[in-house]
Amino acid sequence: MGRASGLRRRADKVPSWAYDTAVALAITVVSVLLGHDNVPVGWQGLDTRGTLLTCAVNLPMAARRKAPLALALGSYAVWTTYIALDYWPVVNTLGPLLALYTVASLRPLRQTVLCALLLAAIWNYAGTTGAEASPATVLGQSILYTAVICGFGRLAGKAARRSVRLAELAEQLRRERAAGERRAVAEERVRIARELHDVVAHHMSVISVQAGLADYVFRSDPPTARGALATIAETSGEALAELRRLLAVLRVDENGELTGGDEAYVPAPGLDGLGELTARVRKAGVRVRLTVTGQVRELPPGVGQCAYRVVQEALTNVLKHARAATAEVTVGYGARQLEVTVTDDGTGSKPTARTGHHAADVPVSGGGHGLIGMRERARIYGGSLTAGPRPGGGYEVRLTLPA
Repeated sequence: MGRASGLRRRADKVPSWAYDTAVALAITVVSVLLGHDNVPVGWQGLDTRGTLLTCAVNLPMAARRKAPLALALGSYAVWTTYIALDYWPVVNTLGPLLALYTVASLRPLRQTVLCALLLAAIWNYAGTTGAEASPATVLGQSILYTAVICGFGRLAGKAARRSVRLAELAEQLRRERAAGERRAVAEERVRIARELHDVVAHHMSVISVQAGLADYVFRSDPPTARGALATIAETSGEALAELRRLLAVLRVDENGELTGGDEAYVPAPGLDGLGELTARVRKAGVRVRLTVTGQVRELPPGVGQCAYRVVQEALTNVLKHARAATAEVTVGYGARQLEVTVTDDGTGSKPTARTGHHAADVPVSGGGHGLIGMRERARIYGGSLTAGPRPGGGYEVRLTLPA
């Protein structure tokens, strides 16, 4: 099998002109040998002039694909001269038939019919120069042979054009698939970057606030400092667990199979994780109230994760930027949509997690692409997101998703 496939591959690499040259030489050699064989009585055998005419009829077939009609007409003219000089017509039938086949496969039907009629006329003219066959037999041969050759030529032309079209379509599909793969890779990179941003930004914000609080009250309030350190340990553990889950999805073997173990199949957090999320933010010093309205029901995983990440990012921004005394998360299950609202009053400094001490001087850096990421998430699932200051003070993030 391997040797046969290798031979086929090497044969596919041979250019068409090499095939045509080989065919033209073979036809010429066969015709010359036939002309020097036992020529029937009534015709003369090949001499130098006849041999040259035979070569003139057949050798130009090496370029038959470049100018099919011109070569066919030239071959017919030389063959007619050859017959008129009383040479045996059968010697040079292969070249003209091949020329007709080429015209039928590469040129329009009008040119094919023209060449077929000329070849049939020459065939009948050749039949009048001998007495071996009756006029009816010669006429039948001329019609049958030209019709069969034209039919095969037309079929071969359609098959060749179909193959070219299929090759073009295959190349187009290959380019589209490559472009789709590049888009998929880019989208996956954006998704991973968004997930990393949400996980790292939220947990690191909590850790940063708690670390600053622990340092602030380390000597004056050791129990609060220990509580802050415990929150840091818990938050960092949760962050590492989410990062492991995210990175496990990226681990694949050489066959593209997941190798991240069970961690690769752990579901991403959804709306059922909002209780833990708000509790973690409370420990960081922001009083958060979670309210759920409407008939609670199971949502598609993507919608639930989108809502969770938006709430997570909004509370992270409250923790980092708002200096809010309170924040409120409202999840409303409507008949056709899910509405999630995160608001804060935007006043005061952050109270500590356990004693009510203020950590207003604990630095928390801000900035980033949080709002952009939230809007992208909402747009992916056919929803919308608005964010901006509230008329009475504070800030509001409102997410609406079809559910």
